[in-house]
Amino acid sequence: MIALVAFDLDGTLAESKQPLKDTMGEALADLLSVANVAVISGGDWSQFRKQVASRLPARADLSKLWLMPTTGTKLYTHKNADWQAVYAELFSDDERKKIIAAFEASLEATGFKPEQTWGERIEDRGSQITFSALGQEAPVAAKEVWDPDFAKRKVIQADLHKRLPDLSINMGGATSIDITQKGVDKGYGLKKLRDASGIPLERMMFIGDAIFPGGNDYPAKELGLETVHVKDPDGTLAAIAAIVACLR
Repeated sequence: MIALVAFDLDGTLAESKQPLKDTMGEALADLLSVANVAVISGGDWSQFRKQVASRLPARADLSKLWLMPTTGTKLYTHKNADWQAVYAELFSDDERKKIIAAFEASLEATGFKPEQTWGERIEDRGSQITFSALGQEAPVAAKEVWDPDFAKRKVIQADLHKRLPDLSINMGGATSIDITQKGVDKGYGLKKLRDASGIPLERMMFIGDAIFPGGNDYPAKELGLETVHVKDPDGTLAAIAAIVACLR
């Protein structure tokens, strides 16, 4: 029987960088009454706090919620009435400088410079450096049309692979590219979750909107987890309702 349901965040639980809607918060509270819940995504803890942690109703059993920012290279759990970091695998200062320099060189070489941006395009998340093509504060509508087929980011990704062969370079969200230590993807994060929670992978399910070859949710499927591919948060609501009905 499933003991833990893990979710992608943007495009699955909420629109890109947007807080959970009330209906999703209530649905997750229902799910927490019958199973552990994890959220794993490329955003940093501040984004998780805004999008997820602050949006759950008071009845939600937070002791069973596992929040995994930066593709699982960080883990937060709720203890003693607050969120606490269980671990954080951070880049060294030299690694950060090398990655940021590679990003800047790659963007110059590939020539993908949008006409308008909103906020910083390169963000240091401690254990992950993230490039957001349109900037960190770009509106959802603009992000949805910039690279819907991943074609632009694949070119940038290929160039970065040549500059940073010893690191993992993955596409995430609607316009972003995430750089982490070698071997880090959602499969890596889910194995870290297994170790921290004591729940075996065979008793986990993963729900995401990018469970296809090349998608940043696909490693969960490659890991052998039972997966549910959803199109958007409405699909996720339907999936949660079905899971809760089965587990009650």
